[in-house]
Parts: sequence; C-alpha cells; structure tokens
Amino acid sequence: MPEPTYRIRALHTASTVTVYQAYTPGIGLPAARTGRFPAAWKRDRMTWIKPSFLWMMYRCGWATKEGQETVLAVEITREGFAWALEHACPAQYERGLHPDSATWRRALKRAPARVQWDPERDLSLRPLPHRSLQLGLTGEAAHRYADEWTVSIRDVTPLAHEIRARVRDGDVDGARRLLPAERPYPEPDGLLDHLRP
Repeated sequence: MPEPTYRIRALHTASTVTVYQAYTPGIGLPAARTGRFPAAWKRDRMTWIKPSFLWMMYRCGWATKEGQETVLAVEITREGFAWALEHACPAQYERGLHPDSATWRRALKRAPARVQWDPERDLSLRPLPHRSLQLGLTGEAAHRYADEWTVSIRDVTPLAHEIRARVRDGDVDGARRLLPAERPYPEPDGLLDHLRP
C-alpha cells in the first residue's frame, strides 16, 4: 500500500504522543533534567513541534546547527495534541479549505495553532513523496503545551549522533533499527479535515 500523502506518523502510546524540538543546551539540558521547560523558554513565542524524528534531524542537521544542538523528545498527552489540531489553521492558504484567502488570513490570526505539511525525510535526509506534520503553537496552545500537556522530556541528542554516525559509516540497516517506532497515528474521524488538502 502506498503511503498516504497527508498522514500523521508518530511514536505514541494509548495516552501520549512524542514530538521533537531542538534547542540550545541552555534550554534543552535543563528541560530534559527536570522534565519541564525552564523559565528561559518563552511561552509568548511561536514554538514548532514535530512528530517525525527524521524531519527534526533534517531541520537541526543531526543536532549540529547553531542554537539546535540539543534535541528533545517531548511526550505530550493525546488530548492536548488533539486540542491543538482541532484549534489549528493551515499555515498557508489552501484552495478548498477556506472560501478565499481573506477568510483564511482571519482564521490564521485567531488560531492558537497552525499546521504545515512538509516533505518527510529518509535516513539521508532526502525528501520523500509523502508529507510530515509540523505543528506551530502560540498563545494559549504554547502555554498549555508547556504547563499542561507535557508528560516527559528526554534528551535524544546522543541517539541523533549515533544514527548519523551509522548512516555515515554505511550501516543504514543499523541506523534504521535505532529510529523511534513511528506508526500511523490513530486520528479520530474528521480531526484533520480542516488541515489537509
């Protein structure tokens, strides 16, 4: 079966979903140590969470880009994840999801969350034909994410470095075995209807 173009794939349990973010060590290490975002983490800024480990690796360059040297796996409640998706607006105007671009702009301005669908990546960080969800949180959604939805925070930077080293050494199968077990996310009917073309 071909992979659907727009589908959430994630590491998840019956009650949680894992998303990834990359930060400076000054934010990432205290967050992983305490399981909470530190005071330096700005709740009034847009923050983007990514259920795809490999898309996070593409974005942060395997934890080598400046300001993104610490990769966090943030386990959040499925209820919180669903709330963010229900209250999200597409980050770009998509014909058919809104009557016109002016209506979309008004919806985007009010929404506490926004969604982008970017090409998923393979182990060489090349784009794949199907898309990966990026979820931007601001305002109420960012506060809820940091203060209510977060169940645990782990530093997965060593994992990123180990997978990258195996890919670089040609051990693609070994690298693949280390990847988080991301499976199709069991989205309730209609959850993404307003977010995908």
